[in-house]
Amino acid sequence: MKRTVNGPNGTLKCGAMTLIALQVFAGPPQSAYAQTAAPATTTPIKHVIVIIGENRTFDHVYATYQPKEGETVSNLLSKKIVRANGKPGPNYSLSAQFSALDNTASGGVYSVSPQSKSIYSTLPPALAGGASEASDTAPAPFQTLKVAKLADQGLAPAYNKFLLTGATGIPAGQVDTRIDNATSLREGVFQISGAKMPYDAYTQSPVHRFFQMWQQLDCNADYATKDNSSGCLNDLFPWVETTIGAGNNGAALPSNFNDTTTGEGSTAMGFYNMAQGDAPYFKELADEYTISDNFHQSVMGGTGANHIMFGFADSIWYSDGNGNPMTPPINQVENPNPQPSTNNWYDQDGYSGGSYVNCADISQPGVPAVTNYLQSLKRPVAANCAPGHYYLVNNYNPGYNGDGTLTAQLSPFTIPPTNVKSIGDSLVAKNIPFKYYGEGWDLYVTDPAESNTYDRYCNICNPFQYQTQFMGTQATREKYMADTTQLYEDIDTNNLPPVSVVKPSGFNDGHPASSKLDLFEGFVKKVVNQVKANPTLWADTAIFVTFDEGGGYYDSGYVQPVDFFGDGTRIPLIIVSKYSKGGHVSHEYGDHVSLIKFIEKNWGLSPITSRSRDNLPNPIQKAGNPYVPTNSPAIGDLTDDFQFPSN
Repeated sequence: MKRTVNGPNGTLKCGAMTLIALQVFAGPPQSAYAQTAAPATTTPIKHVIVIIGENRTFDHVYATYQPKEGETVSNLLSKKIVRANGKPGPNYSLSAQFSALDNTASGGVYSVSPQSKSIYSTLPPALAGGASEASDTAPAPFQTLKVAKLADQGLAPAYNKFLLTGATGIPAGQVDTRIDNATSLREGVFQISGAKMPYDAYTQSPVHRFFQMWQQLDCNADYATKDNSSGCLNDLFPWVETTIGAGNNGAALPSNFNDTTTGEGSTAMGFYNMAQGDAPYFKELADEYTISDNFHQSVMGGTGANHIMFGFADSIWYSDGNGNPMTPPINQVENPNPQPSTNNWYDQDGYSGGSYVNCADISQPGVPAVTNYLQSLKRPVAANCAPGHYYLVNNYNPGYNGDGTLTAQLSPFTIPPTNVKSIGDSLVAKNIPFKYYGEGWDLYVTDPAESNTYDRYCNICNPFQYQTQFMGTQATREKYMADTTQLYEDIDTNNLPPVSVVKPSGFNDGHPASSKLDLFEGFVKKVVNQVKANPTLWADTAIFVTFDEGGGYYDSGYVQPVDFFGDGTRIPLIIVSKYSKGGHVSHEYGDHVSLIKFIEKNWGLSPITSRSRDNLPNPIQKAGNPYVPTNSPAIGDLTDDFQFPSN
């Protein structure tokens, strides 16, 4: 789920829309941020732009990327899991996946590392997802370019044509016959693109929820080695997809349940082949600037929880709306214990049901499995959960609609407003201007119920929309929230604030099934090109391009546990700046909070709170294993990814 939940099954309210309603809405007057008045920084960077896409792991995008001579990268190709042509390599077995058992026979208790594992001889089939045909009255792909360009104005011009292409021609949840050998896949990764599946095609979206991802990674201290001190094997991705998928809302196991019932199959094991031309713009950026092959989603699971961790460097919790912790409705508390006579079919989990966890209470379902694992590590890791607090671990609506009304008036699946501090509060306290630019914000403000088919603003992606501090008055909403149409104007007129967080709409965010990776490339290229076209701004700007989470796709990289909530799989991070040129691949361990640490270091800010994750030290990583911090848990601040002139 990425949008407002309006029904018991997480359904979206969408209606017909005239072309007139597609016109850009005029935003409120914006304050200018004069270059001469810029706050002091510790580096030459005076402007930070963070662009966050959706749901791709590092291996999924950069599986076959080959860096320039003298640089190394950790991916499927370098590990010889696959060859440059996408075929299995000599170490293909490193990506092998297993089935397992987590059922009443083993006590009926959720496990992050289920036993009775068996290697797949043939993976469950790959299934299709996304629109089966083009339409001008439903989400993309569109039938006509005129409607597409009215609905979506956030792409570099050469990418508009991709709004009309990529329809699957296959009903969602059916075998994806565009993928080679879709019903006879080997035991590990497979290339998505091919003769019948162009890079520019809609594909299925794997499960990406909290307890599911813990199981996908299969973390066990008994598996720990010198090079993998967390003991995470990353070998249960299709098993989780086919046993529980995106959740059940507490419903009973359907009759005749099989490997295709959840509608995913082995979608998680697919990767794109950059060596054969996939993701060309992201390859271009990697060749020219800096990427990281050790950057991670900060929370196990999906969109909402990861955007929250990015904004707060912490998780937020269910309250009375006035800062006092409360117990949420029972059907909204996660219970990943398997139902009787099932294999891993959770008691309570789904888009609307099951999103809170009281992780300080060891008696709560699912909590012992995670906390016992953390404590069993050679360097034990604290859960960092306050007693009596039910933390949000998946996707729920923020407390406020765009117009300042309470979201709970539209949907019960809403976390009450919070007054927990975010990086926004830290910036405001030091008089450092910032703004959240959400594509489609202006339309969303007039359409809080999202009844408009083309309203694709992502409400759960805006961390500041959860906060009373920024949503409680019209003045603060107008000061700190804007549409990307305002972003483009601010770039051209040198009115960009020091810190900008940029989120594409559901059309352009790259989310599988509902968007495409090439559309996110087009969104990023529009911003990057516009900044570079302004010499004054380009001279002191760093653009960080990343993703909210891996979307449930497989990744072969090391994962460091830092607390109860994460980290999760690796995701791409691209750093575009005149100070990051050279095609460098950084191995420093980081996650979303590393972006916060960079902002804090650059502007001399303290950690957000005494418990927020930005208090963690920078990692110490040895040459013999440049990916695993020896002082875990630790995350970097990204400053070493730049080449600043010495004074």
